[in-house]
Amino acid sequence: FNKKLKLLNKNPLGQQIYAKDADLIVFGAVGNGAEVIADGSIHVYGALRGKAMAGAGGDTQSVIIASSLEAELVSVAGQYWLAENLQQHCQAQRGCVRLEGESLTVELLP
Repeated sequence: FNKKLKLLNKNPLGQQIYAKDADLIVFGAVGNGAEVIADGSIHVYGALRGKAMAGAGGDTQSVIIASSLEAELVSVAGQYWLAENLQQHCQAQRGCVRLEGESLTVELLP
């Protein structure tokens, strides 16, 4: 099926943004307390400090990409890591969170 894109040009601070049947692209930071949720993938061109839940509709091919991974929580198709787990794999670096089998993994990006 053809995915739609939802573009957000403001910083969601303490808000919940949901991209139904779409990928979500955020130009700017996602602040603490904010939640970005998409049935597809999530791209954050800024710091991801809040919560990001990709593949909310069960799409295991969804990813979370951010310029700086500092999230409170990341989730792909229901598998999640809290900040402590994420910090063990990367420290505020550019990266891609995806599913590998049944587990999340982080690929650092240049």
